Parts: sequence; C-alpha cells; structure tokens
Amino acid sequence: MAQRGLQLDRGTLCCSVCLDLLKDPVTVPCGHSYCMNCVNSRWDEEDEKKTYSCPQCRQSFTPRPVLVKNTMLAVLVEELKKTGLQAAPADHCYAGPEDVACDVCTGRKLRAVKSCLVCRVSYCELHLQPHFESPAFEKHKLVDPLENLQEKFCSRHDEVLKIFCCTDQQCICYLCSVDEHKGHDTVSAAAERTERQRELEGSRHNIQQRIQDREEDVKLLQQEVEAINGSADKAVEHSEKIFTQLIRLMEERRSDVKQQVRSQQETEVSRVKELQEKLEQEIIELKRKDAELKKLSHTEDHNQFLHNYPSLSALSESTHSSSIKIRPLKYFEDVTAAVSELRDKLQDVLDEELLKISLTVTEVDVLLPQPEPETRDGFLQYFRQITLDPNTAHTQLLLSKGNRKATVMREKQSCSSHTDRFTDWLQVLSRQRLTGRSYWEVERSSAGVSVAVSYKEISRTGSESGFGNNDLSWALGCFDITYNFRHNSIRTLLSGPPSSRVGVYLDQGAGTLSFYSVSDTSDTMTLLHRVHTTFSQPLYAGLLVYWAGDTAELCELK
Repeated sequence: MAQRGLQLDRGTLCCSVCLDLLKDPVTVPCGHSYCMNCVNSRWDEEDEKKTYSCPQCRQSFTPRPVLVKNTMLAVLVEELKKTGLQAAPADHCYAGPEDVACDVCTGRKLRAVKSCLVCRVSYCELHLQPHFESPAFEKHKLVDPLENLQEKFCSRHDEVLKIFCCTDQQCICYLCSVDEHKGHDTVSAAAERTERQRELEGSRHNIQQRIQDREEDVKLLQQEVEAINGSADKAVEHSEKIFTQLIRLMEERRSDVKQQVRSQQETEVSRVKELQEKLEQEIIELKRKDAELKKLSHTEDHNQFLHNYPSLSALSESTHSSSIKIRPLKYFEDVTAAVSELRDKLQDVLDEELLKISLTVTEVDVLLPQPEPETRDGFLQYFRQITLDPNTAHTQLLLSKGNRKATVMREKQSCSSHTDRFTDWLQVLSRQRLTGRSYWEVERSSAGVSVAVSYKEISRTGSESGFGNNDLSWALGCFDITYNFRHNSIRTLLSGPPSSRVGVYLDQGAGTLSFYSVSDTSDTMTLLHRVHTTFSQPLYAGLLVYWAGDTAELCELK
C-alpha cells in the first residue's frame, strides 16, 4: 500500500520544468516546487525585467526570492528512488503524431488533456493544475484538446468562432454576426453541429450498411471462386481421364492396324516365297532337260536319237506364271491412304469438337455483363482469330491467306458441291462459332463490302439469303463514303468517318453487337451502329463482297 501511495504522489515530486524527479528541490513563495537549477535558469532569463514569476501559476515576485533546498522533499525523492520507481511520465503520456501536444512542455512534450479558450494554450495534466488551484483561472473556459487552437478564433475580431452562418456556410464570431453577416441566417455552432452530427450518423449508417453489403458480396464472390475452382478441377480431372482413354484407344487401334499389316505381310511374303521356290525348282529342272536335249541334238547315231527323243521331249507340268498378278506400287499403300484419311477425318472432328469445347469453356461467365470497352486496346482483349469456311464460300469467291481473305473472281472456281455453299450472293461464313465476348476487324480494298454476323441456319439460296435480308443476320454495308445497316431487309443509313477497316464487337450474353470505323492512321474508333437484341442461336462472322476484283480480309492482329 505504501508503494501505491508513493506512486500516486509522484507528480508532487516531479519538476514541471524538466518533467523529471526533483533535484535539489526548492519551493518558491507561491508553494510550487522545482529543481533548483531549473527555476534559477528560468529566473536568470527574467533578470532584465526584475520581475520573477512561478513557471506554473505565473505569480510574480519582487525582488528575486532567495531559494533554499527543501530537505523534506529531498528525503521523499530519495525514498522514491529507493523503490526503483520512475517518476517520469509513461510513454503513453507523451504526445503522439495524432495527439494535441502541451504548449508549455519543453523538450519532449506531454499529451494535452485540455485547451483553454482564454489562454489559447493546450495543457498537459501537470501544467493544467494551476487552472484548478488558482482563483485567477476561475473564469477560464476549458475544452477538450484542440489542434490549431488559434484557428478557433476570428482573425478579424479575435473572438471565439461559436456561431455558424448558414447563408455563407462558415463559422463566425458574435461580432461578425452583427457586422458583415448582419441579416444572415445564423445558428449556434453547437446547434449546427448537432444537425450535421445527425446527418453524419445517417451517412455512417449508410456507409456501414454498404460495408456490410460489400462484405456479403465478398463472401459470395469467395464462394464463387471456390465453386469455380472446384468445378474446374473436376472438369480437368474428368477431361484427363477421357483423353487418357482416347489415347489408350488410339494406341490399341494403332497396335491392331500394325498387327494386321504384319500378319498380312507375313502371309503374302510366305505365299510369294512358296511360289518363288517352285519357280526356282522348275528352272533347275528345265535347265537339266535343256542340257539333255542339247546333248541329244549332237548325237550322230540316228537310231539312238530316235530311241531317246520321246523320253526327253516330254516336259513336266509347268507353274502357270500367267496367273501371277503383280500390282506395281500397290502393296500396302492403300492402308497408308486409309490411315491418312482416318487422320484427316479425326483432325476435322477434333478441330470441330475441340472448338465447341473451347467455346463452351469461354461461355463460363459468372459475373454480370461487363461494360463495352472504350479504347481499341480494350477491344483487343477480346480479339478472336477467325478463318473463313470454304464449304460456305460462293464459287466466285477465292479464299487465300489461310482462308482469311476473300476475293471476287470473274469466273467460278473449281470446288466441290456442298449443301452449306451460298449460291446467289458472293458471301461466306466463318468456320468458327462466336460465343461470349468477341472482337475482330475486317480490312476492305473495295467500295462494296458487307461485314456481317449471322446464324448458321441462314438460307443458302434466293434473294433472302443475302446478309441483312432476313431476320437471321445483321450486316453493315461499307461503301465509298457511306455506311448502312441491314436486318430483316430493313436498311438504315449511317454516318461516320470513311475507313478501310471495320471493327466488330459482339457480346452474345449481353445481346450487344457493335460496328466501329477504325482509323487508318491511329487507333481511334468511331461507333457506327449498335444493336441490342437477344441472340438465340450460335453466331458466325460473315463477309459479302459485291464486285469482281474486290477483296475483304479478316485481320490477323498480334
């Protein structure tokens, strides 16, 4: 308990000048105590005025008091030191970056606990004591610590700003209210603060509600992330199993074909070698017979010749070589051709099916439709590499540059008959299906090209098969200096800067289709037309070129 008592009274044993334990304590006439060196140093500065004041209560003394060491305080200080306690304020009492500092403290300043509107000074707990002890401070107005205390006073009248002018929306003093703000709508600053505090609380409530809503959104998005990751992991795992099975199946079929070829090879080689051995044996027999006949032909004895000839002239049954049918260069080439054909068919199937898979993957769109990009770089994030489908191209269209460029020829091109081929309009569809958000550009060298988007079910014959002449396609007609838009045979004239390049942006989920004129000299894009609708079927890009020699090309952007 004694220790606690010392701890509670240590403020009495602390010098208010150096804020440390009293050293050679002295007591000035007003009763306050200081280190002898501290108070002497302060009074040395006041020698010219010949008036000496207490650093705490500001009471003046004339002449300079004679200071004598206070032995009782010195004993108490020594007793306090023996306890091992520190009389200096704890770190948390010092002013931090966000605190109002005591204006009286020297060196490291303590945190202010009150500000005096009369003194216009902020005080720590130690330096505030005179306001409670001396009657001279009885009428002083103490408030919670204020930063920039001087700013709380009117710069013109040096009075406290405690009135709020609603007309000019500023704090004023009472003299301002009867001077330049006379006749204005004024209230007390406290009343205005109460009203604004109410509004502030309402704003805080709204903010807190929004924070709560956003936190719920964050939780929802985190759940979506987990769901997406889980679904993707399952899809990858399942896909890996399927592709592993496909690879195993292909390996088995490869082994089967190899075994069949080798078995047939062995059979055919065996048959050929068997026939080869018979022929070689027959050759030996024939050579022996020829030698005997040659010898007989040289016999001079007619009787012997006639006697031996019948037995030598008879030949054994010959292997009919005429039955051997050799197919030059046609052994297992047909097998190679068949395997190659299988490869091509599989390649086509894989390309088509993997494209569907790829498009299905890109259709995974958890969030709401994103706003349309505002710059070309933004559009290029959704760029799609598109090629043209030769099976849909009119016979007068020549496709080149990897099936990206279409040129109108005067004569029909030699190509196979196909049910997907357009017969009445010089147009072609893309091979790739468009889904989700897609962007592509078309470069034209002609004064007559339509850049289109269409369902695959569009008619292939008749006038209604032209892009824009039906409700299954949307087409932007690009001519010398004009544009028009066609859908369901309704034409809309458009205006825009002439350019050889057109950009097309499709957001199938949002039902948005936009056509842009892309500057030939910069990345500037000008909106020509935008469609808002509901796309109910898979979409494909289309090109329609009107006159011979003219071209349209799907751009290859990097």
